[in-house]
Amino acid sequence: MDFGSADSWGTAIYFWIIPIVLGDAIFPPVPSEMVVITGGALSADGRANVFLVLALSALASWLGDVVVFQLFRRRLSHILDRWTWGRHVHSGIHEAIARAGRSSTYGTIIGARFIPGGRLATSATAGIANVSVRGFSLCAGLGAMLWACWLVGLGYFTGSATGLPFWASSLIGVAMGLVIGVVVGIIVTRRRGSRSPVEEPEPPLA
Repeated sequence: MDFGSADSWGTAIYFWIIPIVLGDAIFPPVPSEMVVITGGALSADGRANVFLVLALSALASWLGDVVVFQLFRRRLSHILDRWTWGRHVHSGIHEAIARAGRSSTYGTIIGARFIPGGRLATSATAGIANVSVRGFSLCAGLGAMLWACWLVGLGYFTGSATGLPFWASSLIGVAMGLVIGVVVGIIVTRRRGSRSPVEEPEPPLA
């Protein structure tokens, strides 16, 4: 793959979206926003189909949220502790919950994904709080669509407005999204105050 070629990226972007956005559900440092914004920039350049990029991004986001939700709802999160990397991930989940807050309301399920770590924290908290599967799935689906539209739209806008190569437009879009996300995160965190990690119920004995 030629990383500087828009044609190469236009072909490969569809295959990158699902695993990276899914991975971001449980490990936020995975750069899902960058991939989705790049898809939007490539769409503006005519190298990708904007509707397919939207659909794949929203689907992967929803699936990732459901996986995390079910992992905590079924008290299976202790499985992560079997591996060193899993313990780091599990610890990171509780740190994300502490930063983003412990709310599991439907509005938070939809909107928290727009702040750093909010998607992971809210999905895990909703599972621990035994939010209904149907309610969570619907809200996560709506939130996934809004998230995908925002990021793809950001990439499409920067790609159309700047006329720069797709990678430059992607970087500009990522920078804009990061600044907006940090500002929103600061506002939300100040409103909620400091929260400590939630305690997970022990898994049922076999």
